[in-house]
Amino acid sequence: MLTYSFADIGSDSLYEHLYKCIKNDIKKGVLGKNEKLPSKRSLAKNLGISVITVENAYAQLIAEGYIYSIAKKGYYVSDIKDTYDWDSDYEVNRHEKNISDNMKNNARQIEIVKEKMRDRIDEEFSVSYDGSEGKYIADFTKNKMVSDMFPFTIWTKLIREVLSEQQNALMTNPPSGGAMELRRAIAKHLKEFRGMIVAPKQIIIGAGTEYLYGLLIQLLGNDKVYGVENPGYRKLEKIYGSYGVPCEWISMDEVGIRVEELEEKNVDIIHITPSHQYPTGLVTSIARRYALLSWAAERPGRYLIEDDFDCEFRLAGKPIPALASIDAAQSVIYTNTFSKSLSSALRLAYMVLPDELMERFRRDLGFYASSVSSIDQVALARLLESGDYERHVNRVRVRAREARDGLVALVRKAFPAGEVSIEHADAGLYCIVVAERRTGGSTFARALTRSSIPFIDIGDCFWCADGASVPENTTQILVQYDDLSPKVLTTLELQLMGGTLQPK
Repeated sequence: MLTYSFADIGSDSLYEHLYKCIKNDIKKGVLGKNEKLPSKRSLAKNLGISVITVENAYAQLIAEGYIYSIAKKGYYVSDIKDTYDWDSDYEVNRHEKNISDNMKNNARQIEIVKEKMRDRIDEEFSVSYDGSEGKYIADFTKNKMVSDMFPFTIWTKLIREVLSEQQNALMTNPPSGGAMELRRAIAKHLKEFRGMIVAPKQIIIGAGTEYLYGLLIQLLGNDKVYGVENPGYRKLEKIYGSYGVPCEWISMDEVGIRVEELEEKNVDIIHITPSHQYPTGLVTSIARRYALLSWAAERPGRYLIEDDFDCEFRLAGKPIPALASIDAAQSVIYTNTFSKSLSSALRLAYMVLPDELMERFRRDLGFYASSVSSIDQVALARLLESGDYERHVNRVRVRAREARDGLVALVRKAFPAGEVSIEHADAGLYCIVVAERRTGGSTFARALTRSSIPFIDIGDCFWCADGASVPENTTQILVQYDDLSPKVLTTLELQLMGGTLQPK
């Protein structure tokens, strides 16, 4: 049994101290790979702390790739060849890095990065039932933010200020990359929140990520082979297909996208969601992240498109550092959107280009006019600079956490035997419900449908038949937290408990 002292933990919380203790034991080899850790309840009892403290510590360790969980079996130490300490302040000058173009060794990259930096680091959907095929279908084609969470008062005030103070400036077109005021604000936000050191000129503003993907295809070339996650965001198939781009479907394992398949299928560009994979909810492990960076560095012209779509909504532990924040070879194209945090109606997203691609963008695509209203860009810049955006995100995060906790408690109450469980519930705005198909899975899916709660069966997110690796006897359902209000959860509880409860 693990034993640690909590006598002198300084300013750390209990879970932070426990997380650091276990992480140090893993890094030192005291806890070996695949070694089983104590259950949350037994470790809490042994240390004299709460179960939630252990739960949060384990969640942070999972997020950073130090441990992994197996449903109904427990927690185990990951196979980590080397680790990256995200705790200290991050500061880097990428121009001081001298990375070999033919770097083929993951360990070498890790050492170079360690020498150069201090460690640290869409969708309004509807649900329906297809009786002919017996499938529950959700439309995940639009981003969504619950309307009562949008900061209408603050946004209205900012719009009025911008219209009043910058009438002349707003009558001129901003640079093709976007208003410099917003690009500076985003650069500052990325440094403070994601540990990324980027120049404002590297940021390109666009009317949604779909528009930006189109620019990237023009920039990188449609003769490249693009690798996408399987299962993954099915709309990418239509986007890349519309440009005639060859796509390869790359399967996932328990720690991320399979690197060996990239070589087998001669992929040039990878489109990935490492901080919170859609739809499985997986968080790519540290070792796998470095393996991906090494793959990109082995050959000129290889890039990773990192979609960080709901990174701001970490519900337990610290935010997960972006892959771009540890990229020493400038092989990561970082993309993000404000659709998840604010509203899809703004149609405002951005990408961060490596220096070489930024020069190519200015040369080849600089003729494009900005696709986003100058008014919206300046207003958003002020929202970021004022701190109101961060406060808004915190409010959304609190609501999502409450919805998550309510759903977890309800599942435990309705299925005490454990035939239904919740996985990957600490990162982002959705979780995965895992259930036995012929028992709890069918019951839960019907209850969601009758309660008008949107969801999607992950089995429907596979791009091709050979990737359909979900066990036949298991249902894996994606459920978002957006609309899980106490009233909605009560309705769901009524459905699950056979209508024995009274609505609140």
